[in-house]
Amino acid sequence: MSAWQSALDAAGPQAERIARLWWVFLAVCAAVYALVIGFLFAALARRRGDPAPRPADAEATASPTSDRGLTRAVATATAATALILFILLVASVGTGKALSEHGDPNALYIELTGHQWWWQATYQDPSPSQQFETANEIHIPVGRPVIFILTSSDVIHSFWVPNLSGKIDLIPTHRNTIWIRADKPGVYRGQCAEFCGLQHANMALRVVAESPTQFEAWRRAQVEPAPAPDTPDKQHGQQVFTSLPCAMCHTIRGTGAGGRTAPDLTHLATRSTIAAGILPNTRGHLAGWILDAQGVKPGAAMPPNVLPPDDLQSLLDYLGSLQ
Repeated sequence: MSAWQSALDAAGPQAERIARLWWVFLAVCAAVYALVIGFLFAALARRRGDPAPRPADAEATASPTSDRGLTRAVATATAATALILFILLVASVGTGKALSEHGDPNALYIELTGHQWWWQATYQDPSPSQQFETANEIHIPVGRPVIFILTSSDVIHSFWVPNLSGKIDLIPTHRNTIWIRADKPGVYRGQCAEFCGLQHANMALRVVAESPTQFEAWRRAQVEPAPAPDTPDKQHGQQVFTSLPCAMCHTIRGTGAGGRTAPDLTHLATRSTIAAGILPNTRGHLAGWILDAQGVKPGAAMPPNVLPPDDLQSLLDYLGSLQ
């Protein structure tokens, strides 16, 4: 299923409250607009329907009755405006309060770090052996609250998955938290919503909401180290990877690659996209990304790599085996 992104297609309680607030604001503002336009047209029609000519100074002279009527109209409009704004304020504050409450001790904790321009997700667990890291694709179980602990390694980013939650900033040296819950399975697109540099628009992520059984199977697989290469081509591909600068930036658990400045590739082949959501994870796109990442995403930290064709094919075989 392809990912979609809509703040009005709620898939969880937070997004539902935000969508409800949006509809309240839309209804109230539409009603006020209709009333204002109605009074405007009524005044214009009354003006055009008055056949009697008026002296030049007639408009400057008002009777006490008309003056009192005008005063009452202005006071009524002012009071109505204040009341409407107060109602919208109460609705907004109530929604904000509801968004901050979850109270579920069974929540899943994920530490999410923003980088220029990708997302690092570390799944927390009381047992260190059960913690693992992934990038740009987050799996969560349907019906279970997920608490994100948010920070940034460089500039201010903003986490926003419209179908599931509102926006919240990721700030260097500071930790924010937000909770979400998906009430129906699906693939939901997220986006950095704070301008963070040249490739801000290409800093996307996917949230995969699946049944608890499917999530647990995925989690158990992610905890494991990378599968050992089982063919000569894959073995050569692993050697190519560890001999290139790739191993200085990326981690593949179970190998000598332990870099911490780029996405963890231990289970790369299980992800549906690469380059923070802008390319499908296919052999051809992966080859193009390895050889010339700057041609795909100018300004990214990924350098170009010049590889002989045989080495490239072996490397692709190996990366494609990282299930």
